[in-house]
Amino acid sequence: MSAESLFLVKAFFLGIIEGLTEFLPISSTGHLILIGDWINFDSGSGKVFEVVIQLGAILAVVWIYRGKIGKLISGVLARDPAALRFAGQVSLAFFPAAVIGALLIGQIKAMLFRPEVVAATLVIGGLIILWVERRPKPAGVTDDGPHVERMSWGQAFAVGVAQCVAMIPGTSRSGATIVGGMLAGLNRQTATEFSFFLAMPTMLGAAVYDGWRHRDMLGSHDMLAIAVGFIAAFASAMLVVRALVRFVASHSLNVFAWYRIALGLIIVIWLAAR
Repeated sequence: MSAESLFLVKAFFLGIIEGLTEFLPISSTGHLILIGDWINFDSGSGKVFEVVIQLGAILAVVWIYRGKIGKLISGVLARDPAALRFAGQVSLAFFPAAVIGALLIGQIKAMLFRPEVVAATLVIGGLIILWVERRPKPAGVTDDGPHVERMSWGQAFAVGVAQCVAMIPGTSRSGATIVGGMLAGLNRQTATEFSFFLAMPTMLGAAVYDGWRHRDMLGSHDMLAIAVGFIAAFASAMLVVRALVRFVASHSLNVFAWYRIALGLIIVIWLAAR
C-alpha cells in the first residue's frame, strides 16, 4: 500500500472514531489525539483535521433532528415566542465558548493537545460524572421533565459555561454540557437533547473558523483526507446519536465514567512504558 493510500485509510479510521465518540461523554478529541498518536497519523501543526471532520458528525445530528430544526426555523421566522426563546437560549449557551475559542484556541492546541493531558482529564471527568450521578436530584427534577421547551435562561447559560471546559482535550464537549445541564437542574434526557442542539452552532463555528484560519496549510492531500474523515464521521455518528438518546432515557452515565477512568489509567501506564 502506498503512503498516500495508507494516509487515507488512517483518515477514514479516525473519521469513524470521531463519529462514534463525538456525542458520547468520553471525548472525541481525546480519542483522536490518542489513536492518531498510536497509528502515527500526522495531521499537521494546526490540527485542522481533528476539528473539521466534526462537521460530518454534526451533519448526522442535523439530519436526525431535521424535523425539529425545521419547526424551530419556521417558528423563528413566524416570530413564535417559544421558538424565539429556545433559539435565544441556544445562542446564549453558544456565546461563552465562541468568545473563549476565538481568543485562546491556538494556545490551547499548542499547549494541551497531548496524551498526558487527555489521560488526566479522562480520569477527572469520569470521577465528576460518578459524583453527579450519585448526588441527590434537585427538587423538581424528574425523569420526565423539565424538557428543553421549559428550560430557563440561567440553565442555558450554565450549560454554555460548562461547554468552555470541553476545550481541554479529554474533557468531552457532550460530557461537559450534559453534566453542566444536570448540575443546573435539568434531567439527563433534557441535558442530552440540549447538548445536541448546542453542538450544531458550536461545532459548525469551530470547524469553519479553524478551517479558514489554517486555509494556507491545506493542500489537496489534506482536503482529500478531511473529505474521507468527514464521510466516515457522518456514517458512524448516525448510529450513535439515536442509540445514545435511547440509552440515557433509562440508564445513568456511569458506564461512560468507568470507561473514561479505565482508559485514562491505561494511557498513564502506556506513557510510562514507552
